[in-house]
Amino acid sequence: MSGTSPQARVRGGITLPTGSEVASYATYLEAQKAVDHLSDEGFPVQLVSIVGTDLRSVERVTGRLTYARVALAGAASGLWFGLFLGLLLTLFVGGGGLNLWLAAVLIGAGSGMLFGVISYALTGGRRDFSSVNAILASRYSVICADAEAGRARQLLAGLEGVRPLQREPGQF
Repeated sequence: MSGTSPQARVRGGITLPTGSEVASYATYLEAQKAVDHLSDEGFPVQLVSIVGTDLRSVERVTGRLTYARVALAGAASGLWFGLFLGLLLTLFVGGGGLNLWLAAVLIGAGSGMLFGVISYALTGGRRDFSSVNAILASRYSVICADAEAGRARQLLAGLEGVRPLQREPGQF
């Protein structure tokens, strides 16, 4: 959020930062460590932004879905809801003891299983796998306001254990 006035950020939301690239890294964690290092050194980090470029949507397939797997996942999810419901009933209604907890857990697990199997059946086999989605960048640039860019570069030169990418001509 460097280089933009506070009014522009409030009125227009997050805008692309202006300034100079002081370093770029292959992972977000490395860029985060660089900004943390600047903060530790007393640098005004409100002048710094991390910008991910060359974004890609990555979907990693984690397994095949079956009725048994969907039923088990639904039951586990419902079990947690049942535990929560049992806690609320115990706190606000009182009494019941173990029987109330057991009933809430069984009803939650059964409901979760039922809803999981029904929702899977309604897909008609169009998506028979589970997956995890992420948006990843191929490089993360640390951008700093022009007035402090030189100082930021000097501070990052002393950062141990994190190696910046080599900058290619024409890149951010």
